Amino acid sequence: MQPGIFFFFFLSPSSPLSSQTELGHKLTLCSKLCFAIGGAPKEVAASATAFFLQIYLLDIAQINAFQASMVLFIGKAWGAVTDPVVGFFITKSRWTKIGRLMPWMVGCTPFLVVSYFYLWFVPPFISGRFIWYLGFYCLYQTLITCFHVPYSALTMFLSTDQRERDSATAYRMTMEVLGTLVGAAIQGQIVASAHTLKHCPPHNMTAGYLGNSSGAEIVKSLKEVYMIAAGVIGGVFLVCTLVMFLGVKERDGETEKQIPFYQGFILVMRHGPYLTLTAAFLFITVAIQLIQSNFVLFCTYAADLRDHFQNIVLTILLSAVISIPLWQWFLQRFGKKTAAFCGITWIMPFTMMLVFIPNVVVAYVVAVSSGLSVAASLLLPWSMLPDVVDDFRLANPYSKGHEAIFYSFYVFFTKFAAGISLGVSTLCLEFAGYDTGACKQPAPVVYTLKLLIGAAPVAFIVTGLMILLLYPISEDVRLRNKVCLDELR
Repeated sequence: MQPGIFFFFFLSPSSPLSSQTELGHKLTLCSKLCFAIGGAPKEVAASATAFFLQIYLLDIAQINAFQASMVLFIGKAWGAVTDPVVGFFITKSRWTKIGRLMPWMVGCTPFLVVSYFYLWFVPPFISGRFIWYLGFYCLYQTLITCFHVPYSALTMFLSTDQRERDSATAYRMTMEVLGTLVGAAIQGQIVASAHTLKHCPPHNMTAGYLGNSSGAEIVKSLKEVYMIAAGVIGGVFLVCTLVMFLGVKERDGETEKQIPFYQGFILVMRHGPYLTLTAAFLFITVAIQLIQSNFVLFCTYAADLRDHFQNIVLTILLSAVISIPLWQWFLQRFGKKTAAFCGITWIMPFTMMLVFIPNVVVAYVVAVSSGLSVAASLLLPWSMLPDVVDDFRLANPYSKGHEAIFYSFYVFFTKFAAGISLGVSTLCLEFAGYDTGACKQPAPVVYTLKLLIGAAPVAFIVTGLMILLLYPISEDVRLRNKVCLDELR
């Protein structure tokens, strides 16, 4: 990432919003930035839900752990199912004055903001809260899919040059990790008081509940601050989507007749590099998801770090933002597969260290180190997917317009697996005896949280990396594919 990149909007003599990407021309910095900014709000919202939705459902909305596990699993599974459905309809979309993908992103954004806000609203009734959160979480997952699938596929329609696409992906990942940082900062700093010792006096730690007389007032104020955070994040979504709409021109690369969707689907599912890459990052994504979703609970109940968790989260994400340019340089110098192994392996010893030595100093050391792996896990799959698409194009020159299938089904598999892991992990807390609203959890819950943060993610990461060994697109293959595609064009 170039120095001063985040200030370019304000220092550039020409307006970035008027920048247009022309067919066959190098992408401008303005176009890359506007494209990257468009992906940031999705990660802002995803960060808030990943770190805080589980503990919000348990301790603020106060639904039991089984119901919370059902909300998380069914919502994620529903979101996974909608990915290929949206991908199908995108392939059938007609070209418009603003593109084929852009209308999807612009059209769904207002409804997405509304559904996200009500996901963090506590209704006045109690008996129907499970249905309320399940309904709005499924609606949110549907709308975020309508935004994210076309946005991901848009990478292939920015430029025909592979280096330009890789560069745009690096900008996008930097901005998305920054969005994750902003989401954690907004949500964490606004609602941090919800999970501190101030609400659990030491003399009442074993029996204290948020539902007592003073606790009732606390919960009421906490409901309000969660809604404030949701409103702020919704505003970020609207502004960033507008910037992307005004600053990015979608290139029409589909002049040939497309083959039917189901034929394209069969061809994609038979493409070995795609299946290998998807399977590998499926396990890696599950590991990262487990750490994210259980981290606040771990800090609150298993590590006695409830006064520090929001700053530890910010440290992880700040480290990830700073290290994105490092990984972009590394993958160009040593190859993407090598970068994936080096980057993702790095997190394993440090997560185990936090489990066995849960003190503040170790937590911040682990946070800085883990940020490097988080950045690699975010950057590498989206940087490697275009290479898989190019390999597919070379093997199937008459199959056109199926980029959305690659992206939508990649998200489908990873999201479905993440949904299962979230549901199962929350269900494990139910079986361990999680006490909703309690200031201190029983020993089996503490032990379960340690497993969910340490041993389980390490096992998933090792499995994913073993599968990645079979990934056939080396740097030599990638460069050869690029030469062959350039000749075909």
